[in-house]
Amino acid sequence: MVTATRLEEELAAIAGAVPDPELPVLSLAELGVMRGVRVREDGGVDVSLTPTYTGCPAIEAMSADIERVLHEHGIRQVTVHTVLAPAWSTDDISAEGRRKLAEFGIAPPRPHAAGGPVPLTLSVRCPNCGSTDTELLSRFSSTACKALRRCVSCREPFDHFKEL
Repeated sequence: MVTATRLEEELAAIAGAVPDPELPVLSLAELGVMRGVRVREDGGVDVSLTPTYTGCPAIEAMSADIERVLHEHGIRQVTVHTVLAPAWSTDDISAEGRRKLAEFGIAPPRPHAAGGPVPLTLSVRCPNCGSTDTELLSRFSSTACKALRRCVSCREPFDHFKEL
């Protein structure tokens, strides 16, 4: 087990506070894509970042934003590594992240039961009125990780962050 130093914890908090470029209501830590920060012997910093899916176009913007914010805090050498294993899942979204998604009008993914089966049928709760009488309009929305749904009760369309 690797224990983070106090400096690494501070830098992880700074890097983790960077807003997600596609969902600026969430920080990278709340989205669960920040995997770790390590200070090298030469004073440089390595940051591990896992995209929400392979080929996510936002990973470059996330990396640039992390580098910028750590440079602003006096770190001269920052290297952001894309880490694909273990893969990110919607279970990595924090409870605060789920709350913020709903408050922003995006239906958050449901947490999976630990070790339990993944449900095959969806009843997605409308973030506007709370009804579960919703329908899928498109498997994709403004980003590939969201689907477009509509509430049958209040008739409002909304994004749903897909469960992975």
